[in-house]
Amino acid sequence: MTRRRRPARLAAVTLTAAAALTLSACGGGDSSSDEKDKIAGADTGSGSSASPSPSASSTSTVGRPKIELPADLKMTFEDAETGDPVKDAVLADNAERMRAVNAAIAGTDPEGAALGFYNTGKAIEASVSWVAQFEKANATVTGEVRYFDRKATLKGKASAVLTFCADESKGFSKDKKTGKVAKTPVTKNSYVLYNTRLDKNADGVWQTAQIISTRGAAQCQP
Repeated sequence: MTRRRRPARLAAVTLTAAAALTLSACGGGDSSSDEKDKIAGADTGSGSSASPSPSASSTSTVGRPKIELPADLKMTFEDAETGDPVKDAVLADNAERMRAVNAAIAGTDPEGAALGFYNTGKAIEASVSWVAQFEKANATVTGEVRYFDRKATLKGKASAVLTFCADESKGFSKDKKTGKVAKTPVTKNSYVLYNTRLDKNADGVWQTAQIISTRGAAQCQP
């Protein structure tokens, strides 16, 4: 089996905390209103850095880390079944990746084990950086976020492109010490478009390699 790189202890990552944190942490980064920004360290190139899987199977037999979220955080993933087992595997591993980011933020995965399992390359750097911003601000996430219009496109046997929208209108940041929730009004920027690339590693896990977000994207508006 290949060795998966795990991020260093999240507490050791030091970054300037964002002035206002939103539930876009679910995607591993935030983007400015009305424009598409690269998530910290993300690469938009189309090349694949992962080694081809020795098997065409879409399922993985490797032991997966258990991801737990706090009771006050709900994440819903629509369009989980396409009828294509490979695409379904891509969608499933992407969902776990999104959950892994929030588990690290919430402290239910303080070592970031799931982050290292479901991310690779630039995506893991972006994820660790984003989690560190919440940690620096002593904040976590709460509420609900819904992922919809999830569409996977296979690029050969070991790479895929996945686009999806996130409805963060009911998701907020929360101060860990006081428990105060930073509720914000619902605007077009409560909806985010994500464009990601996933690579299948030798263990059969579809790891997110690159991720870009567009806050306020027209195609994600209700």
